[in-house]
Amino acid sequence: MEMQNQKSTMEIANLLYKYCEFIDSGDLVSASSLFKHAKLKMVTSTDLQNYKAMQALLQRVIVIYPDGTPRTKHVLSNPIIHIDEENGTATSRSYYTVFQVTENIPLQVIATGRYFDKFEYANGNWHFSFRESQSDMLGNISGHLRLDAVLLKQLNTAQN
Repeated sequence: MEMQNQKSTMEIANLLYKYCEFIDSGDLVSASSLFKHAKLKMVTSTDLQNYKAMQALLQRVIVIYPDGTPRTKHVLSNPIIHIDEENGTATSRSYYTVFQVTENIPLQVIATGRYFDKFEYANGNWHFSFRESQSDMLGNISGHLRLDAVLLKQLNTAQN
């Protein structure tokens, strides 16, 4: 059972890391597709959303540069993963830190926050079943996100 738990922990950690990798490579479709079986608590709505809503939001607000990327590095840290092998479920909480550099913006931290995730095991694979993202601190996000006044207010309210 211990070997299975270690394997599951690694598979779940890899899902967490893949999201960061897809976002940083500009592959917003693959990033949102990780949540195909999930409900998402997004700052833009009080209702739980699906991955298509996430994909639409990512494509609307993330600035993609001529190299095809958002010029960011999303670093996920301190993942705490709890697995219930018997029921095929798991939870995770982790921190994220987003770095960015552009032609006009020097390398800097632009955002920090936390992810609260749930997972289910089905058909031989772990997949996301829920995600809540909480923004803790925002820096200069002007080179990363196209935010209208309403969305910016929602982000700032979620921080407090």
